[in-house]
Formats: sequence, structure tokens, C-alpha cells
Amino acid sequence: MEFFKSAVASAISKGPPFPYTFGDQVDIDASIWTLYNGTKREDGSNCSIFSFDVTTNKSRLPMARNAVKKLRTLRHPGVIKVLDTVETETYIYIATERLIPLRWHTKRKSMSTETLKWGLFGIAQTIKFINDEASSVHGALRVSSLYTSESGEWKVGCFEVLSSMKDDDAIIYNYGSLVPDAGRYTPPELAKSGWDAIKRNPLTAVDAYNFGTLIFEVFNGDFMSGDQAGQTKNIPPTMHSTYRRLVNANPKARVSVGNFLEQGRRSGGFFNTPLIKLTDSVDNLGMKTEEEREEFLKLVVRPTYASDANDNSDLDRLSDDFPEDYFKMKILPELLKSVEFGGGGPKVFSVVMKISTKLTDDEFETRVTPAVVRLFSSPDRAIRVSLLDNLPVMIDRLSQRIVNDKIFPQMVSGFTDVAPVVREQTVKAVLTIIGKLSDRTINGELLKYLAKTSNDEQPGIRTNTTICLGKISKNLGVSTRSKVLIAAFTRSLRDPFVHARNAALMALAVTSDAFNEDDCANRILPSLCPCLIDKERLIRDQANKAMDVYLQRIRKFASAMADTALPPPSSLEASTGQAPRMSTPQPSEAASWAGWAISSFTNKVSAAAGEITPTTNGAPRPSSAPLVADRRPPGTASASALHRQAVATPPVASARTSTSSNAHDYFHDSNGGADEEIEIDDAWGDMEEESFFDASSEAPKATKPAPSAANPFDDNGEPDFAGWLAAQAGKKTSAKPLPKGLAKASPSNGRPAVTTRVASTGGIGGAGAKKAATTAAKPAAKPVVAKKIDTAPKETGEDDGWGDGW
Repeated sequence: MEFFKSAVASAISKGPPFPYTFGDQVDIDASIWTLYNGTKREDGSNCSIFSFDVTTNKSRLPMARNAVKKLRTLRHPGVIKVLDTVETETYIYIATERLIPLRWHTKRKSMSTETLKWGLFGIAQTIKFINDEASSVHGALRVSSLYTSESGEWKVGCFEVLSSMKDDDAIIYNYGSLVPDAGRYTPPELAKSGWDAIKRNPLTAVDAYNFGTLIFEVFNGDFMSGDQAGQTKNIPPTMHSTYRRLVNANPKARVSVGNFLEQGRRSGGFFNTPLIKLTDSVDNLGMKTEEEREEFLKLVVRPTYASDANDNSDLDRLSDDFPEDYFKMKILPELLKSVEFGGGGPKVFSVVMKISTKLTDDEFETRVTPAVVRLFSSPDRAIRVSLLDNLPVMIDRLSQRIVNDKIFPQMVSGFTDVAPVVREQTVKAVLTIIGKLSDRTINGELLKYLAKTSNDEQPGIRTNTTICLGKISKNLGVSTRSKVLIAAFTRSLRDPFVHARNAALMALAVTSDAFNEDDCANRILPSLCPCLIDKERLIRDQANKAMDVYLQRIRKFASAMADTALPPPSSLEASTGQAPRMSTPQPSEAASWAGWAISSFTNKVSAAAGEITPTTNGAPRPSSAPLVADRRPPGTASASALHRQAVATPPVASARTSTSSNAHDYFHDSNGGADEEIEIDDAWGDMEEESFFDASSEAPKATKPAPSAANPFDDNGEPDFAGWLAAQAGKKTSAKPLPKGLAKASPSNGRPAVTTRVASTGGIGGAGAKKAATTAAKPAAKPVVAKKIDTAPKETGEDDGWGDGW
């Protein structure tokens, strides 16, 4: 073999240029030609090369030259396609399309009956053309002279003795008997009288007989002798009668191949099959009407249109009955052209996808991928929806570069399309292509469009967006995952569409690993709670399931946490030199938080003792005032201390007053003396949300005066003029002296003087008393403004004002 290749290379170097490279030799039956697989040097495309060695076959050189001449001049789809020829003194080369000997298939019996009929139909058309239009006789028709192309079509070759009957010196008369294996296939009349007998019989007689032997060969194997002619073993019954007429011993009684073809194409004839109808109508598919195109599609996938319930088995049946290569090479390109330019529509594209499942990855990339990329830019919504529906079929065949750089940029227009079906299918397609998108595309452009569809006016699209986000959560960036998912899912929990809420709950349940414990406790669980009392039972049930998922996770996390974040008592004593003022309940005491709190409350009430020391102006001490351990000067008693003193020694004991006092002391520790209580009260005052308990260090301009110490909670429904005047006297901004007799008395023994209320009929008496009362009554309207201040306790005229504040 290597020697032959070197000899061929040497011969080519001495002769005309031959731009093809020889490959492996192909095994064929006896022939004057040697067949090789080859490639075209220019583009690497496949071809076949027939080689004739002139030096060793000089006696058959006229036959080789006749074959070259006829192949170059006779043009028909059923004839081998010639690419190039070269002839020198030592060799003849014919480069053709890539061919496979038909003998390979018939020996293995790899073709179905439908495919054999289809192949015979094509050969019959070619022989009819040779006999009728070309007025010629092939003279060597048999299995060894036939080949299959890459598309699976049967092709006629071996034109060594093909002759025109108009030529008196036709090569067939002299060289017909030199064709290899001519003795087995020669018609009876020629075997008796020689090849000149062709002139005395119908032109079609020789090829009709050989076509009959060909039928026997393709259904039964080798044709060994003339005795087998007419035998019907394995031949379809509908073909029997016409087949026998082809091999009739009387050449004038034989039917021509053209008549055989006509008989088979009649209604109910042996050539009236779906595959043959399909091949007849595949050409110019784009020019057909809608009805003709629909009929064509029925032929392509005939079982599918009868029953759509089992597409896979139908497609398998299609591949078993019909030649797979023909669908790849001939049907598929025509269908793609019809979709792109001929208005084939979604139905045609669906058939394209069915056929493409039989393609290799390389074949899909070269034949289908370019058309798919172009179709994604089509403005036809029906085509776009069909493309999105079929993405799962072809996504594995598309490279990441193609999807990310060419297909996805065309897809994004579907997110904002005016047609809801396009938007919905685009959202669903995200799940299919997510694995082929880059991280930058996912966390940038894709999330931007999903944010729009999550607010779509169509509830189904909102629901599908939530489902989509849940399924692609692992593909999102770590830095944005929890932020995006929490925002999307918690918003969907408030969606009025029940299935959108249900989708959000299920998505939260399956993506719990995407969130940290802080997000689970602070953001997700509070959002889930309203769903527990949703009006729809479906939502309530799903909310309970989601709550269980997050509660189990929070409990597991909390069980691993430390008991407290406070420093241990030993370290606190070492740093301050003294024990903490406020004790912390020990584990044994914390068995019941309510029990601990109530015991503190009981101890606190029993420990309260002493007198209530009012301030100078009767207002409680501000929480920010400095602490004094042993002695409080006037005006520094806190509101809490004042209240406790009232509890210990109430002027008038009542159950309601006692209850409100106890409720206030419920939140104070029982350990320690007066100093401890002052410090706890200051700690509550430091909390912004509980500023209700604080009194300002400066008296506000519109502050309502507190009740006098003599009767701190009851004013009998009358304004406390004296107390109000005393408060006015304490203002630094007041430069005008009070009228005589209304000045504040000096304190004695460290205690403030008690201002008595002026009675309407006693004291000063007469008109002077009335005038003083009138004068003092004028400023009494100002305390009304103080009602706008929330930081001071309101006077309700009842003993339980503090209790009402809680």
C-alpha cells in the first residue's frame, strides 16, 4: 500500500496537477477501477477517487475513457457526481463525491424494505432517463455498479460500456462482454447471439433485464446465474407480477424500466410509500403552499401527527424505516432553509430538532448551530417560542461561547416582549442555559431582567420567576446571593396570587443553605409568620414546613452558642474591686424566668422604707442626675424613689394604687439598698425607647407642674396655682418679681416649704382675696400646652397614673 502511494505521488508529480489526496483503498467487487477514499486539499472535504492503471489494463483503456467521458457529460441526480478528472499516459483519475459501495449494505442486510424500495425507485428514475432522454443503454447495471452517497442516495456508476444507440460504432457492441462478471448478468438473447443483438431488440430490453436481476440481488443477496431470474423470494408481493415481466426471456415482451416505474407509482403501488413521497417533494420546499408544506411534514414524521403521545418511539421508528443519512444530508438542509426563508414556521423547526438528535456533535455544530443562531435574531414570535421550547434538546450541543456571546444577547429581548407567552418561555429557558452563562452575565444582565419579570403584571410570570430564582440560586454569586434571594422571596410572600406565595415558600425552604443565621432569624422568619394565618390552607401548610426548616437551623445554631456574652463575676470583681450591684440569676434560678422576676418583685416591696423627699419644685429627679450615697439634697429625688415611697406610706391606701406601684417595681432587682435602686433606674433611663421614665434636667418651657408633696397625686380637679407659681419662680429667665404674698417660702431644715392652696372663702378675704385669686388664675391656662409633651406623666386625677402609662 505504501509502495502504491509513493508510485502515485511520483506519477502525479510528473503529470498535470491533481488537487486531491489519496486515502485508504476501498474494497469493491471486480472492476477495472481501484477505489480510494480521498480529501480535497483546498478545504479538506471528503471525496472518492477512481484510479485506472493504464500500463496494466491497456486492453480496457477504451472502457475507462468512455466512463470518464460519459460521467462528465451525463448530468442527473442519480448519477455519480464528478468533481475532477486527470488523464495521462500512465493513469486516469476520477475524483467524485464520497461514495460507499452498495454491496456493503446488501451483504449486511442493513437496509429496511422501505429503504430498498426507495433506492430502487431512484435507480429506476435514472435508468429511465438514460433510456428515454439520452437514448442510451447502460449495459452493466448490477449491485456492483451502484454506490451510496453521504446522503444515503443510490447513485449509478460504471459507465464503461454506456452507449448511445444513435452511434453505429457504440462501444457496447465490442466491449460489453469485457465488463467484469458480465457472464452472470448478460440477458439470454445476448448470451446466444452476441451483443450485436441489441440492435434487433427494443432499446430498453437490456437494462430492463438487468434491473430485474438487481431487484433480486438487493432483496436476496448475490445473483449467481440466469436461473434465479424471476424468483420472488423475499421480494415484496406487490412487486411480483411487474418484476417477472422485467426478466421475461423474450426481450420484446419485457416491460421497460420506465413502465415498471409507472406501475409502481400508481395508487396503492409498490412505489407509493411515505419515504418516496417525501423525496419527491423535498426540493423547493420553501416555494410550496401552506397545505403542501403541511402534507410534507406529515410525510417526514407521519406517526407523530397521528399520535403525539409517544414522540420518542415515533422518531426511532422514523430512523429505522428511513435512511438516516438522507435525513441528515438532504431533508435537514431543506427544512432549515424553509424555516429561515420559506416561512416553514415552528412545525418545521420541531421536525428539524427531531432529526438533529441523530447527528453527531460535529455534524450539529456545522449544519444546525449557524441556523439556530440566525433564527434567534428573527422577529417572528412563533419562531422564538419554538426555539425556547427546543432549547433542552440542543443545549448540550451548543458551546458555552455560542450561548453566552451570541444566543443570550438575542434572548434578552424576550424578557420585555409585549407578548406574555414570550416572556414566560424566556424565563423558563433560563434554567436550560444557566450552565452555559458566565458569572458576569448571570450576576449582571440576567438578574437585571429577572428583577423586571418578578414584578410582571402576569401572575404566572411572577411565579415562574420565583421558581427560576430558587433553582438557579447555586449559580448566583456569593456576594449577592442572599441579598437577591431574600428580597425576591419575601416580596413574593406578599403577592396576591396564591401560587406565587406558595412558590416563594417552597423556594425559601430549598434555599435555606444560602442564608446565614442572622438573616434567617432577623429577616426570613419574621416574613414567614404572616403566612401562618394566610387565608389559603395551601399557604398555611407550606409556611409551617418552611418555618420548621428555619427553626431547626436556628435552634441548632443557638445550641452551640455560649450561655452569656457578659464577663464572668470573678473578672468583674477583679477589675472594679467590688461585686456588681445588680445580680445575675444563676442557672438554678433561671429555671423559670417568671418565678425569678416575681420573687424580685416581692423582695423589692418588702425592702421599700423611708420618707419620700420631694424636689424643690415638686418634679422628679432626672435620670441623668449624679448619684449621692448617703444624703440627697432637696430636689434630687427620682421619680422611681418618689413612687416607691408613696407605695410604702400611702396617704390613702387603695388596692388600685398598690397594684400600679407593684407593677412598676416588677422590673427592679431586690438585692441592694437605696443606691442600687437609683442605679437601676438610671439604667432604664439610658434606653432611648424607654425615655418615658426620664425627667429632663432642665424644666421645659411648657412643662406642667407636678402635684405638691402634701397631696402628690390629687388636686381635687382644681388647678394648683401655688405650685405653678413656685415653678415659675424657679426659672432663670424670669426677671419680673412675683406679687407680694405669692413668693416662695424659704425652706427650713433642708426641706421645702409646703404651699397651701388659697380657698375661695378664707385667707385673705373680701375683694382682695377675689382679686388675688383672679390674678393667680390667669396663668393657669398654660398647663394645657404641656399636654403635648410625652416625656412627663399625665395627671389623670386618679391614683394609678403610672400603671396606665405601662
